[in-house]
Amino acid sequence: MTATVMKEQEAALDDELCLSLYLASRAMTATYRPLLDALELTYPQYLVLRYLWESGGSAGISEIGARLRLESNTLSPLIKRLEALGAVGRARRPDDERAVIVTLTRQGRALQRRAAHIPAEVCRATGLDAADRGRLVRKLHRLTAQLEG
Repeated sequence: MTATVMKEQEAALDDELCLSLYLASRAMTATYRPLLDALELTYPQYLVLRYLWESGGSAGISEIGARLRLESNTLSPLIKRLEALGAVGRARRPDDERAVIVTLTRQGRALQRRAAHIPAEVCRATGLDAADRGRLVRKLHRLTAQLEG
């Protein structure tokens, strides 16, 4: 393969939306890592906790999975690890034994206070102002809906 052909292929890859999204996702996760390491949380655990913090402190596993687009085989071990950390508790729903409710513990609520600075720090790291951030989030929501629809 000639250097020209290789350069054209490389340029074509750099122009691919999929690569740009992949690299941005990896960079975003890497930005969160040191902030979450201080809390002894992984990024997926943080997302589950964020959902619980925003939904009044409890939610069904199926609700969490639907919101975060996580399958139960991914979500269940993740929630078990959060339970082992003392951040959440799990209980069967009284009216439906098949359904499991995940509830924040006192320690899980304390993590919310300890993590309160994270969104602002990540926003600062992006270099986006509030308007640009909002536009990007809306575009990504539309892209996700289009690809899932």
